Amino acid sequence: MSTLRFFAIKETLNRKPVVITEEKRRSEIFGQNVYDSKKMRQTLTSGAFVSLTNAIEKGGKIDRAIADQIASAMKDWALSKGVTHYTHWFQPLTGATAEKHDAFFETIENNGAIEKFGGTQLVQQEPDASSFPNGGIRNTFEARGYTAWDPTSPAFVYGTTLCIPTVFVAYTGEALDYKTPLLRALQAVDNAAVAVCKYFDKNVKKVNASLGWEQEYFLIDSALVSSRPDIQLTGRTLLGHASAKGQQLDDHYFGTIPNRAMSYMRDLETECMLLGIPVKTRHNEVAPNQFELAPIYEEANLAVDHNALLMDVMDKVAERHNFKVLFHEKPFKGINGSGKHNNWSLSTDTGVNLLSPGKTPMSNLQFLTFFINTIKAVNDNEELLRAAIASASNDHRLGANEAPPAIISVFIGEQLTHVLNELENVTNGKLSPQEKTDLKLNVVGKIPEILLDNTDRNRTSPFAFTGNKFEFRAVGSKANCANPMTLLNSIVAKQLIDFKVEVDALIAKKDLKKDEAVFNILREYIKKSKAVLFEGNGYGEAWEKEAKKRGLSNNKSTPEALKAKVSKKALSLYKDLGVMNATEVEARYEIELEDYIMRIQIEGRVLGDLARNHVVPTAVKYQNILIENVKGLKEIYEKDFKRVSKAQLELIEEISKHIESINKLVTNMTDARRKSNLIKSLEDKSVAYCDKVKPLFEEIRYHCDKLELLVDDELWPLTKYRELLFTT
Repeated sequence: MSTLRFFAIKETLNRKPVVITEEKRRSEIFGQNVYDSKKMRQTLTSGAFVSLTNAIEKGGKIDRAIADQIASAMKDWALSKGVTHYTHWFQPLTGATAEKHDAFFETIENNGAIEKFGGTQLVQQEPDASSFPNGGIRNTFEARGYTAWDPTSPAFVYGTTLCIPTVFVAYTGEALDYKTPLLRALQAVDNAAVAVCKYFDKNVKKVNASLGWEQEYFLIDSALVSSRPDIQLTGRTLLGHASAKGQQLDDHYFGTIPNRAMSYMRDLETECMLLGIPVKTRHNEVAPNQFELAPIYEEANLAVDHNALLMDVMDKVAERHNFKVLFHEKPFKGINGSGKHNNWSLSTDTGVNLLSPGKTPMSNLQFLTFFINTIKAVNDNEELLRAAIASASNDHRLGANEAPPAIISVFIGEQLTHVLNELENVTNGKLSPQEKTDLKLNVVGKIPEILLDNTDRNRTSPFAFTGNKFEFRAVGSKANCANPMTLLNSIVAKQLIDFKVEVDALIAKKDLKKDEAVFNILREYIKKSKAVLFEGNGYGEAWEKEAKKRGLSNNKSTPEALKAKVSKKALSLYKDLGVMNATEVEARYEIELEDYIMRIQIEGRVLGDLARNHVVPTAVKYQNILIENVKGLKEIYEKDFKRVSKAQLELIEEISKHIESINKLVTNMTDARRKSNLIKSLEDKSVAYCDKVKPLFEEIRYHCDKLELLVDDELWPLTKYRELLFTT
């Protein structure tokens, strides 16, 4: 095996950057492979275009005749780009995207053939989807699943296939994907936010949630990955001693991008431009061989689709450059993991960002209304937010190496904390003329000024306000953004609905003016939301103790965290908003527990194989070399051989102790896994895997990593950290 390691290193060192030529400006090729509104206007009749635009903007229905027109125009456009197949592109609960390709090709009479694609094929399909995770939904009712066109996310061409973004639902209508609940949540927050906006601007008719994700990832040469079965099968290193040099010098962060990585990025960005993914930022991240890519923000549903598509494209482009993209949240122990910061805001159809202060006291009161309501929503649902980002892989990242902790808190900065303190002291009931003037001129009126240089420097905050948006940083790099976005938009929608009820009650019963009623309710929300506001460092026992005093949850493992998903509060939230029914929520809970169990199970099997079939035989081989050396010394030095071979004898004994420990621990791990597999309850099984199986991973790793330091480097079979992180 060591031959494979050194062959991989040699191959990597001989790589040259792939030559990338960019013949056109990015603005010229942006969206070239997307059937967007410009192409729709060019290819559709005016009636079909109006009908489709109405469906996109207002959720109107498209009748069959119009659907046939759209399908025909879409097909002709796709054929002009060399397309041969179409697919309903959807996001099942596997965490990946899915597609089944059908050719436009159809036979006709007299041995003829045509390219055919009608409204029926565009609007709905029935994929053979019985093997997708469903949490028992289709076992209980019907095995069939249906994909249905989502016109709010434009179709696109990738390769020779027309991809049509769709939802994926069961025969009885339950959502079997990430997109369907997200669309419902976005509708809920739209309705709730518009109702609140009417206090400040009667012209607002629609509010869109926007999302700007930041995708962190590692780039590792494909040959090096091939020499590491753990990376191939689990996405992370289960073994490996830390490199002498890691990220201690902070010399990689924002440093010069390596040539091969730059070629990859340029190639990737060209593909993104063609697909209408508005990527803008690229840079080195903190850890060696870690990078980040970020786009301009978009409407949340489209942004989620673009991120899911991007991860597919990143993998495909990486193959051309002999790279493997690692999306795992913690592929390497002891250095920074990867997140996917979700930058979220709300914007009106009148062009106002509701989380950005304006030029007048009234617009700033609107800002404070949405700002404080969001904080209140997070405070009341922090446990649900933790559940929304829970996974076996993200558990490794949370609370380690600059990552946010498992405790959800909100960072708003010193200046806004001062503003909230001022508002907290507002008089209960009617405001005096002096107080109203002081509030509007000196507190609310001056918000834009105090935010001019209020950049957020708290890297460990899970949920931070960063000037004109909230940044949900605890989301993992491998996650589908729809999960946290569905939850965040749902809790904010619920909070805004409650806020309007309370404000209207004060106006009606207490005879208060609108702004007085708003101030009064916001004051109470500030008092009730103090527990979640935290300006300090998210690391350490001190914050954990303080968070416990405040009543905040600290669910460090996925089985612990996921319980909140099926709480009465969660079921009521989703049901009341029409986002998900109890069956859909419980199905997702089951699926995520199964996913957790399977991932830990796979890691255990891979670790056992590596330890016993790679590490131990190599250690024995080296031990035999040492034994032969000692024998030779004995022949030469006879009775005095123990003195001259003392180091070798100690090394032989130390290797034996580690081998013994590894064999014993792997046996214990296998037994623990077998016992866990006998447990019928998914909840109990996931806890058993978490508490009984997973802890043995670190113990096995400890002894394997110690052997890595003892065994001759020429014999060691697994590519080492220094080679994985510093060979490009």
